[in-house]
Amino acid sequence: MAEAQDLKHVLLETNEEFRQLASKHHELDDRLHELTSKHYLSDAEQVEEITLKKRKLLLKDQMEDLVRHHRNGTTISA
Repeated sequence: MAEAQDLKHVLLETNEEFRQLASKHHELDDRLHELTSKHYLSDAEQVEEITLKKRKLLLKDQMEDLVRHHRNGTTISA
């Protein structure tokens, strides 16, 4: 687990794509915290919450793909 964290830290410093994915993931996380702190969500906010969670998971999967490929010494071509 520490190795994965170290690799993520290295990628944050050296890989622009990983850095952008992490930044977007953080933005979505901040917005989700805003929504979950409310006592009541409108219908639109409930849809937004679900959409944000799905987008966050997709970003996390993309970040993990980069980590895995970096660990295996391969590159991803978009």
